[in-house]
Amino acid sequence: MTRPGGRAADPFTGVSAPVGQLPSPSAARPAGGAVAVLAGAAAWGSTGTAAHFAPAAASSVSIGSARIVLGGLVLLAIALRTAQGRRAAGGLIAGSRTVRGSLVLAATAVSGYQLCFFTAVRMTGVAIGTVVAIGSAPVFTGVLSRLTGGPRLDRRWILATAAAVAGCAVLVTGGRSAGASPGGVMLALAAGLCYAVYAVAAARLISAGNREATVMGLLFGGGAVLLAPVLATSSPGWLLTSRGLAVTVYLGIVTTVLAYLLYGRGLRTVPAPVAVTLGLAEPVIAAMLGLVVLGERLTPTALMGLVLVGLALAALAVGGRRDSAQASAPLAPPG
Repeated sequence: MTRPGGRAADPFTGVSAPVGQLPSPSAARPAGGAVAVLAGAAAWGSTGTAAHFAPAAASSVSIGSARIVLGGLVLLAIALRTAQGRRAAGGLIAGSRTVRGSLVLAATAVSGYQLCFFTAVRMTGVAIGTVVAIGSAPVFTGVLSRLTGGPRLDRRWILATAAAVAGCAVLVTGGRSAGASPGGVMLALAAGLCYAVYAVAAARLISAGNREATVMGLLFGGGAVLLAPVLATSSPGWLLTSRGLAVTVYLGIVTTVLAYLLYGRGLRTVPAPVAVTLGLAEPVIAAMLGLVVLGERLTPTALMGLVLVGLALAALAVGGRRDSAQASAPLAPPG
């Protein structure tokens, strides 16, 4: 769909950009964008391990809610700390009905991800729960991005994503003796879908020229509002303990504020399907922490699945650097 003057309308966010400027997943992109995404993913990779050290009285729902209530409010405060930021946030909220709907949908997905992910990790372990959630997200993201008017997915992305999905399947199949739970796997898949929803929404809003701090602040601030009642009804007394407070601060500041600001910075130049596939660094880090720090055990077959995911990530990252080196100039973000 195009608008007069050669501008293509994005059906997901309602924003428009000059035809031909929407980057494809194989488009050249500055290395800094990919590095920012990988750094954010590495921070996410410690989420499940950190949650493991929460007091025994802390439920999965309570931990996930506390993380976003703290992290979301801090991200919102960062977004609104200047007059320019407040104007930018007000402009998004006062935008079209489609833009407001995207913000609400993405904030709901942020909340849903927390509840599904932390419960899945409790049910099926840090390594398997994280790999399934994040390993499935690229597929959901690619399909959702394409269905909402995104660029055609290239061959390298398809092959890398297929390898990652195969690795997740091998990991789950070989992980039953390591505690894999079918219910936990289903919740991890639901978390992957939620991840895809807010990744695509954030990428479209940021690539349209909106500041990443503003977009992330509104999405996660909205998630904080939605999860505050959940936290209040989840017996949050564990937050008053020193260990509970330490875990919450780490989850809220490091794995939410820092990680999502880095991820948002990367989304300015890295297309959503590629960014989410690069996010497969998270389960690799999570699995290694689960094995080394928590003493989780995986069978040789499950380890082969983990290696397959890592190889898919490496193939995509190396291919992206080659594209950047061969291109004459990076595509400008639409705006």
